[in-house]
Amino acid sequence: MGTGSFMPLAADNPRGINYQNGRMTETRLASKGVERRLTAILAADVAGYSRLVGADEEGTLAQWKAHWSDLIEPTIKEHRGRIVRVIGDGLLVEFASVVDALRCAVEVQRGMATRNTDVPHDKRIEFRIGINFGELIIEGGDFWGDGVNIAARLEALADPGGISVSGRVQEDAQGKLDIAFEDTGEQQLKNIMRSVRVYRVRFDGATKSFATLPLPRKPSIAVLPFQNMSGDPEQEYFADGIAEDIITMLSRSQSLFVIARNSSFTYKGRSVDVKQIARELGVRYVLEGSVRRGGNRVRITAQLVDAATGNHLWAERYDRDPIDVFAVQDEITEAVATAIEPAVAQMEQHRAVRKPPESLDAWEAYQRGLWHMGRIGVPDNEEAKSFFRRAIELDPRFAPPHAELVAAILRGAIMYQTTGLAEAVNEVIPLAQKAISLDPLAPAAHISIGLTLWAQGDRADRPVVVQQRHSCSRHNDCQPRAWVAHGLRFEPISIPRTRAYRFPFVHHPGAARSANRGAALCDVHYDGLAQ
Repeated sequence: MGTGSFMPLAADNPRGINYQNGRMTETRLASKGVERRLTAILAADVAGYSRLVGADEEGTLAQWKAHWSDLIEPTIKEHRGRIVRVIGDGLLVEFASVVDALRCAVEVQRGMATRNTDVPHDKRIEFRIGINFGELIIEGGDFWGDGVNIAARLEALADPGGISVSGRVQEDAQGKLDIAFEDTGEQQLKNIMRSVRVYRVRFDGATKSFATLPLPRKPSIAVLPFQNMSGDPEQEYFADGIAEDIITMLSRSQSLFVIARNSSFTYKGRSVDVKQIARELGVRYVLEGSVRRGGNRVRITAQLVDAATGNHLWAERYDRDPIDVFAVQDEITEAVATAIEPAVAQMEQHRAVRKPPESLDAWEAYQRGLWHMGRIGVPDNEEAKSFFRRAIELDPRFAPPHAELVAAILRGAIMYQTTGLAEAVNEVIPLAQKAISLDPLAPAAHISIGLTLWAQGDRADRPVVVQQRHSCSRHNDCQPRAWVAHGLRFEPISIPRTRAYRFPFVHHPGAARSANRGAALCDVHYDGLAQ
C-alpha cells in the first residue's frame, strides 16, 4: 500500500499488530519457538485491487483507509478478533470461535454494501472473505499452516462481496446465525492435498441452507446462448443456431454430460455470474460466446470456462465471410465442438492427478489412468494399468477403463516387452469383449477389439462385417486410432481405405496408412471376438 500502517509480515522481518489508543501500530514480536493452536481463521482481500490502484491510486488508498478505520477495524475488535497480518489490500484475522468470525465477516460485507451504494461500480472496494477452522502455526513471528492456506484458498473462491467457508465452519455455525449455507461440493484447492467441502454464505435474509445440484460423474457442460453484439435482430437467429448446433454435436460425445437447450437457454438475455449458472444447472464447465457482424464480415468468439474457479480453459475467435450462412454456422460449430472435448479431457485429467489416489472415484481413477497413458515409459504404463483396474473395481459396468486397460496391456507387451505378446492377448480378449458388451457404441471399446485382433496377427485378411457406427467415425475419436497407428506404423502392409480420415499429427507414410486402418477397425464389428 506504500504506507507504514499496512506492512507485510515476513519470516526475516516479523511484525505484530497491536492497538494503542484505538490506532493500529506495528511492533516487533519476540521469537518464542513454535506455537500451534486451533482457531477460526479469516482471510480477506480486495477484489480487483490492482485494477483499482492502476485507475486511481490516491482515491483507492483513501477509500481503503476510510473503510479500515470506520468499519473493518472496529468490527474486528467488536467480535474479539485478533489481526494476525495485513499485507497490502489483504488481511488475516483469527477468532476464538467460528461464530465470531462469521458474524464479523457478515457485518463487514453488509457494511461495505451500504458504503458502496453511491460509489460507481468501477471504483468500488469489494472484499472477498474466506473462513476456515484449523491449525495456526506461529514461529519466529510468522504465521502459517494448512489452516491459513485453506482460508486463503477459500477467499479466492468467494465472489466479490461474498464469503466462502469450509465444511467445518458450516458444521459449527449451522443454526446459530441468521444466514444460509450453499453447498458447492468438494473442491480441490491449490497446494492442498485433500479435497475440501466448500460452502457459500448467504446473508441476504435467507434462513435455511440449501444444496446445489450434484455434479454427474462425467464432465458436465452447459452451452449458453451466444450473445448478439451487432444489434441486428437477424443475427439473433444466427447466434442461437450456433449454440444449438454445438449442443447437438457435443451431445453425441459419450464422455460429456451436456445440459439440454431448454435449460441453458433460460439464461438468454440475462447477466448472470457463470458460477451461479453452474450451481443452478449442476455443471462443471460453461461455454459462452458472442456474434458480431460488421459489413461483409462476421466475428464469432467462444470461451470455455471452469465454473469452479472462473478460469478460462480455452478461447478462440473466428472471422468469416457470411455468404453462405449455413456453411459458416456448420464450420464454426464443428470447430468449437472439436476443440471443447480435448480441453475438457485435459482438465479432467489434471483434476484427477491433483487428488490423493485413495479419494478417487471410478471416473477420476479412469482419468488418472489416461493421464499416465499420455506419458512415455514403463512406470507410467504400469500406473495406467493400476488406475484402470481400480476404476473397474469401483464400477464394473463402466466400459471405458476396460477398453483402455486393453491398450495399456498391449502397449506394455509391444513397446516395453514387460510381458509376452501371447500372454497379453490372452489377458485382453475378455476385457475387450466386456467393453463391447457394456457399451456397444463406445469408440474405445471398438478400438480395443481392433487392437486385440491386430495383436493376434489379424491385419487386413480377416473377413469382417462392416457396420456404420457414427459414434466411432467422428474426428473427436482420433486419439485411440492414433494408438493403433503407433503400433502399426512399421507394418509394410497394404491397407484398404474405407473412408477419408485426416490425421494431421501423423507424418510417417506407414503410420498414415495404419491410422486409416485403425479408423476402419473402429467402424467394423468382428463377430468372432465380440460374441
